[in-house]
Amino acid sequence: MTALESALAARLGADVTGLHRLSGGASRETWSFDADGRALILRRDPPTSPDAEAMAREAALLASAARAGVPVPSLVDHGDDLAGTPFLIMERLAGETIPRRLLRDEAFAAVRPRLARDLGGVLARLHTMEPVPGLPDDDPLAAITAYYEAFDEPRPAVELVLRWLRENRPAASGRRTVVHGDFRNGNLMIAPDGVTGVLDWELTHVGDPAEDLGWVCVKAWRFGSPHPAGGFGSREDLLAGYADAGGTPPTLEELRWWEVYGTLRWTILCRHQAERFLSGSDTSIEYAVLGRKVCEQEHDMLLALGLTSPVTVEDPLAASPATADGSAPHDRPGASALIDAVGAFLLEAEQPDERLRFHARVAASALRIARRELLLGEAHQAAHAARLRKLGCESDADLAAAIREGTLDDRRDEVVGAIRASVVDKLTVANPRHLALPG
Repeated sequence: MTALESALAARLGADVTGLHRLSGGASRETWSFDADGRALILRRDPPTSPDAEAMAREAALLASAARAGVPVPSLVDHGDDLAGTPFLIMERLAGETIPRRLLRDEAFAAVRPRLARDLGGVLARLHTMEPVPGLPDDDPLAAITAYYEAFDEPRPAVELVLRWLRENRPAASGRRTVVHGDFRNGNLMIAPDGVTGVLDWELTHVGDPAEDLGWVCVKAWRFGSPHPAGGFGSREDLLAGYADAGGTPPTLEELRWWEVYGTLRWTILCRHQAERFLSGSDTSIEYAVLGRKVCEQEHDMLLALGLTSPVTVEDPLAASPATADGSAPHDRPGASALIDAVGAFLLEAEQPDERLRFHARVAASALRIARRELLLGEAHQAAHAARLRKLGCESDADLAAAIREGTLDDRRDEVVGAIRASVVDKLTVANPRHLALPG
């Protein structure tokens, strides 16, 4: 019996079986197990970064949500120390959270058409929740700007969007509620007959309820579907469900502002997750590859503002077979073939659990990114430098400052064209298929 199994058994006073870690949860560990005839979920902080206050706040939020009629798992136990780290134990709900299954599997075909409206209704109830102590209550645009600036990594695409958000911000609605902060496809437990649970309350705060409505419509949470509201339906259906359940919906213009804001927010959060790898605090391959997803969100921001369009770009690997000879004096197979062989092994090898299967797919993706960069990196670097020189800039930092200060406003089309071209180059290496997805 592992130390964690022993700790759980002692805490619950029952034998623990079937304990295994799930693939979800970027900042907290999530485990599934059974005890005393109950199907349960354990959420716990990594031992290296415990946060007892945040865990207690999440437990309080689950109780508040249940009182408001929001579908959430029943809380079984929580505390500051389970095998050395804060924890939360809750019932394991029936249903599915994996977006690709929810959007494609026949088992959910009947419920999919009504989910956008149902999600609006769930959010209307969620926004009646009683706040709990300690919820952040910051200006969202100021907070995300400060978060971005703390990286000291100026990004021209981000500066374009920040200017648009400042210049087009809707008048304050006056509505202040509990905001889930991560209400989206992937954090919802859905069964064939409807929503059974709202999960992952780590980012909950006080704010404008329209933020949650915009977040569920962010392109990243459609997972390739053309339907804006979580990949399930239309914005109009989402807002109608919200109104039917007693909420005061934002206008479509207000919703668009929050969608653009949400796309910017996910851009910065991807970069934040990548920092865990870049700083050496967590060497997970998941965090490494998240750094290469930032350009996906840069593209999506440009799409949201009508500054680019979907485009089909051939994957460079399709035109570059890995059977080339090694470079003298090295023997064959060459570097490209070796990279492809490792990728194939990762995808084909038997993995003992879901989490390792997920990380194997991520690692195989990382190898494809690396090989594309080896093919195109030098050419892209030269093209990027030429674009900057044409605008009178020596670096991305110079271009970002010019956008922020307005010194190139008279050449806006050129600026947007240069940013668009750079984002296309980055995505051609990181994920060329993303360029073709609808906005």
